[in-house]
Amino acid sequence: MQKITEKVLLEKSSPKTCKLEQIITLNLSKLGLQSKDLPVGLLSRLQSLERLDLSKNRLQEFPKNLKLPRLKYLDLSDNQMEDVTGLESLGGLEELKMEDNLYITVSDNYKMMTLLPKLRIYNGKDISTTANHVRYVYTDNLRTRIIAVWEHNFSLPDPITADKMSMLETDFVNAACQQVKFGPSSVSNFTKWRVGIIAADYLHSLTQGKDDTLNMEPEEESTNVTTPSKRKTRALGRDDSIRLIPHKRICADLPASRAADSPHKAGLRMKPQEKTMTSSPRKHPSTPTRELAEAEMPKRGSRAQQNQEEGAVRGTELPTIQNHHKTQPVSLKPHHILQCHSKQDSSEDLSTQLWACAFQPLPDSTGAVGGNRLVATCGGDSLCVIDCEIGIVVKKYKVPGEEFFSLAWTTILMSRGGRASAQHCSILAAGGKRGMVKLIHPRNNMAYGEFRASRKAVSVLRFNPDQGNILYTGSYDNKIVMWDIGGVDSQYNFKVLQLLVLEVGATPLNICLPPASPSMHLLAACEDGLHYYNTQPGTNSGTKRTKDMEITFPIYKKEDKDHDYHTIDGMSFLTDDIVASKNFMHGRIYLWSWSRTKAQRPGKNRMVCAVILAELQWANTEVPYLTLNTCPNHAYIVCGDDKGQLWTYHITDLHTGTPIQPTEVLEWPAPLKKGLGRLEGPSINNITMDPELHYLVALTDKNMVVVWKRAELS
Repeated sequence: MQKITEKVLLEKSSPKTCKLEQIITLNLSKLGLQSKDLPVGLLSRLQSLERLDLSKNRLQEFPKNLKLPRLKYLDLSDNQMEDVTGLESLGGLEELKMEDNLYITVSDNYKMMTLLPKLRIYNGKDISTTANHVRYVYTDNLRTRIIAVWEHNFSLPDPITADKMSMLETDFVNAACQQVKFGPSSVSNFTKWRVGIIAADYLHSLTQGKDDTLNMEPEEESTNVTTPSKRKTRALGRDDSIRLIPHKRICADLPASRAADSPHKAGLRMKPQEKTMTSSPRKHPSTPTRELAEAEMPKRGSRAQQNQEEGAVRGTELPTIQNHHKTQPVSLKPHHILQCHSKQDSSEDLSTQLWACAFQPLPDSTGAVGGNRLVATCGGDSLCVIDCEIGIVVKKYKVPGEEFFSLAWTTILMSRGGRASAQHCSILAAGGKRGMVKLIHPRNNMAYGEFRASRKAVSVLRFNPDQGNILYTGSYDNKIVMWDIGGVDSQYNFKVLQLLVLEVGATPLNICLPPASPSMHLLAACEDGLHYYNTQPGTNSGTKRTKDMEITFPIYKKEDKDHDYHTIDGMSFLTDDIVASKNFMHGRIYLWSWSRTKAQRPGKNRMVCAVILAELQWANTEVPYLTLNTCPNHAYIVCGDDKGQLWTYHITDLHTGTPIQPTEVLEWPAPLKKGLGRLEGPSINNITMDPELHYLVALTDKNMVVVWKRAELS
């Protein structure tokens, strides 16, 4: 047996380095190691380690409290493992090998699925569906039985003391372990272990926030449910009896063009606009072309005395935006305009509305240089993947009769069989009016599957960034559903499992997962307000949940019969804590603190007011669903308006006086179209930016994708 020292770790690592903190792959196989031979203190320095091979040793258990935050692959095959609970500290583990361990049972396998929330590949096979069944469905069944044991045999002591609670916990846990019987006998050891944990957690939940558990019954749903229209009709000057279901907005018909150009460019040419005078306090670029000069920076609004709106909750200590207080704003120039979602590939189509866009994520192992430049867009019956640098549609996927409203990228594991390691692959999910979610692997030109998310239209999709196989779908039936789409094998076989259903009072428009806890919390921006849900598995809420809290805003105090500000039609995290959101018909963007807002104690109506940190001046418009987006790496917020302009904000500090003015308002490039001349500015429905802000992509309601590029990169 070789003693594990710093020198040994460096010798058996890759890439070769002189620091333990930089090791990514480590091979400690065939060293005759026992569990006592693994020095926890020394191994804990491997903070960058992603792959660890401990196969062909004599380990009986994995060291408890050995935290390796970036570890994704662990090989413990051909050991003498008896206890798997030490693996609990490896919360990020995605692939585990445990073959040829004589004492590992089916119960141990179930324990591993519970202890490792991100585990997808076990002994070379995709276990996502089974694992999430254990984590959610099996656990929910056990919880139901445990609660029945409590309600029939136990109650809280009066008064509650530590000694009485300790005795009660022992009695209750023992009774639950004896009385709760569920599942096959082969997993009885796991069931008893899991029941003990759930019973203790349930008892603790009864004594924490006891007052808050009152009035938590879900509100009765109306029996007269109608499918909501995606656009308010009052500002469009049309017959209120006409509703588009589930179309998002009525778009005025435009005169047909006689152009016969390729639909990828569709005869659109950017041409300098004439400089116009304006009394606006912001700066407008005067020549929005490829030779666009760098726009001057506007002056920020003065720090006036705080003028609080009635009902606002303000932070007393305003946070700073880390690492960005000395950075300079970027200068963006229009780079390409594409018309790639045309009906029947017609260059004359200027009516198809485009709704969602997102840059393809780069897996950690790609080593790509220069960031990502592939963006997916959807609208009408098609999805496109566009190369932002050259302005070409590199992939296109069409579904006749569909109308896509949302899309989302994720990275899942593709198992390759045998002893080969699973590989990461980027998957695109898209949904629309049919209620189906399409799963596509663009790199291999493979639309490999679909599943029904709802009987009504899908309005929004969001993947969990920490667990790429977890997908949330929001739909017009006023529900948000959490799915496990699993991984795929080399033949693109896959399984989908429904995990949670979140009851929403109206159509969900946006879903945000707090960056610091995406597997525990969810914010839903809806037609009727902003709602918070606890999505953590293993809580006492079951598989169907109602909102834990509604977050309100100061503008609600100004509502009247003509102004309803409850629709939250834009929301995104700027930092781990700061959220940017906008309310329909309110010409401001709120910046508020998620942690301080959540820390408040909600009343009986489960409402808390957002802790406002600052307000951003935005456009005055009655056009809804103009979504904002953020670029956290550069502290940028961007939101389009109904005139084709992009309001950009470089947030370097926060104040609660007068609204912060935009850093720059980028004018609509006004491209020329054969037979139509210069096209007027459309509504900007959606925006996305790559993490390094090399490119910004804006989608319009007139079938145009506008790609902006940072000036210094042109």
